[in-house]
Amino acid sequence: MNQSTRISYIIMAVLLVLIGALHLGPLLLTALFGFFALRLLSFGKSKLLGITLYLIAIAVIGWGLIHFSRQAYLALPKIAETTIPAVTDFAQKNGIELPFTDYASLKVLAVDEVKQDVASLGRHAREAGFALVQLFIGLVVAASLFLSAKWGSENDPGMAPDSHYATVVNELSARFQTFFHSFSEVAGAQIIISAINTALTCGFLLWAGYSYVAVITATTFLCGVLPIIGNLISNTLIVFVGFTLSPHTALLALIFLIVIHKLEYFLNSKIIGDRIKTPMWLTLIGIVLGEKLMGIPGMILAPIVLHYIKVESSQSKTATAA
Repeated sequence: MNQSTRISYIIMAVLLVLIGALHLGPLLLTALFGFFALRLLSFGKSKLLGITLYLIAIAVIGWGLIHFSRQAYLALPKIAETTIPAVTDFAQKNGIELPFTDYASLKVLAVDEVKQDVASLGRHAREAGFALVQLFIGLVVAASLFLSAKWGSENDPGMAPDSHYATVVNELSARFQTFFHSFSEVAGAQIIISAINTALTCGFLLWAGYSYVAVITATTFLCGVLPIIGNLISNTLIVFVGFTLSPHTALLALIFLIVIHKLEYFLNSKIIGDRIKTPMWLTLIGIVLGEKLMGIPGMILAPIVLHYIKVESSQSKTATAA
């Protein structure tokens, strides 16, 4: 490993640490998702077409998120009002202790939690504003990189191509390309698997006669982007709502979800392949650390960073052996 390569690894490590320390996960994820979408929407030919479809996609997704937020705001309290009594009745009949006994007690728990956060309301508002700014910057950065990903040293007549700066820039460019490759492999496959899982789940919800199918389906897709933890959240919601129909329906939902997750393992092996498989214990540790550092963005980035480290380490080892 030459000095330029070593410097590029150090710079990359420092950047990843700063992203975690400064809570810049939303910016990084938005830029990565935006650049990933632009490459897909351009169909490998026209950048103008890619930018046009990119702007349309941003508008559609923005409208969809606003519409989903409104529907969820109305539907989730109603789901809680019908789900909690059914779950508590089942728990009482089977001797299961729960931290709440009815919707009123759950509201008391929620209110107590809210009261604890009221004092830090200003901080939360600043964090939300900072996240929105990061989203906007990330979208712009993605478009800028798509239109021109130059580092500024390619057309500089005063810079020798074999200078120290130029070689470091070339190595750092390779680091970024590897990181984006890890992102496209992990996040891209996760989105595909989540979409398949969501479609099958939506079919089951319609067949079983669930209420609020649109809200539950959208929640399932959004949670599916989160590795491991997201499935637990969506599965709990689906099984709990199943109790409002009957314990038999809840059991069917649980069996269906188990089958779906077995299918996900198959899809992982076919869509993702053996290249990005990481032990579950290591992934869970990464997710916990990512959540502590950056919240939900950290949970999404954790498997990507783990895969990136794995790829870079493998390449470095091969180069050394050679």
